[in-house]
Amino acid sequence: MTRFAFMKACLLGALGFVATGPMAGPAVGQSVDTKLLVRAVSRDAKIIGTNVGGAQITIRDVETGTILASGTQLGSTGSTELIMTKPRERGGTVFDTEGAGGFLATLKINEPTLVEVTAEGPLGTPQAVQRTSTTLWMVPGRDVLGEGLVLVLNGFTIRLESPMPEGTFPTGEPIGVRVHVEMLCGCPITPGGMWDSDRLEILARLLGGGEIVAETALGYGGERSKFEGALMAPSPGEYRLEILAIDPERANFGRAEQRLYVTGS
Repeated sequence: MTRFAFMKACLLGALGFVATGPMAGPAVGQSVDTKLLVRAVSRDAKIIGTNVGGAQITIRDVETGTILASGTQLGSTGSTELIMTKPRERGGTVFDTEGAGGFLATLKINEPTLVEVTAEGPLGTPQAVQRTSTTLWMVPGRDVLGEGLVLVLNGFTIRLESPMPEGTFPTGEPIGVRVHVEMLCGCPITPGGMWDSDRLEILARLLGGGEIVAETALGYGGERSKFEGALMAPSPGEYRLEILAIDPERANFGRAEQRLYVTGS
């Protein structure tokens, strides 16, 4: 008997399912609608909601590979006070507020079922999509509601505002860089703010020939989530402009890139 089969048999027995045959399988019965509420949230931030395109949620039967439910998490980012500022008490409400984002699935299962739940988002910025998953046993008729199953996505969303894609620049002139950096939930990053840019590194780098040929830190651009700076290519050629947002303390990182060209003077 495999480890999975042993775990399943133990759970079936504990729950009183009738077993027949050599492997303690469950009696065949009608499927029971069983609800599972999933919430994908941004690490050290709020719920990934409609404002950033939501998150794709997929629930799969681990044993058979069958997709039991899938759809898009939509809704608001939740309560800033409850999620970010108020001390949390065991069993207290954090995410379960009116309109808060989530995906409610109804699973049709007739026995305890090990499921894998995957979240991918934010869907509104495909270049920034992150993915995470977990497994849990679902028991027929035992709904998971309220706070739900919370899945945390790590990272930042970075959108390049300048230079334009495939831009061309003369040698010896600075290349201006302006980017929009935010939490995956769309929460803004500002100096001294709740999501404090002073605790982050935001870097712009030019890469050519497999090497970093220029690098600069981007400073706050005067508007929330905007950062800017300039760097210069050493010679004509094709380069990749890479933007990095770095917060090792919270295991949050983001990356964006595009090509640009530098011509002779």
